[in-house]
Amino acid sequence: MTATDELIDRYIAAWNETDPNLRRDLIARTWRADGSYLDPVMAGDGVEGIDAMIAGVQARFPGFVMRRVGEVDAHNDRVRFGWALGPDGGEPVVGGTDFGVTDGERLAAITGFIDFAPA
Repeated sequence: MTATDELIDRYIAAWNETDPNLRRDLIARTWRADGSYLDPVMAGDGVEGIDAMIAGVQARFPGFVMRRVGEVDAHNDRVRFGWALGPDGGEPVVGGTDFGVTDGERLAAITGFIDFAPA
């Protein structure tokens, strides 16, 4: 497993961490302090903004888990990976592809695209 794989797995783990203190710590270890997230339906800036965004998703989809789908593709300071969100052990109901920028150790930015979702 590469350092980039581990970084993205921490990113996914943050989406699944329901304890607010543990989640904020995980976000702080995964994201730069000035990191930003953007997708078609939400955005978050900095540790607090990203934490609030993830907490909102967890409130809207209780019991759902995010999984990385496929391999992480990376070059230079860029990364791309697929993800899926659904009930634990069940079929995903939302999935997409995220593109990111890293500083080699932490995420600087993620832009998310939703590939499928309920109507």
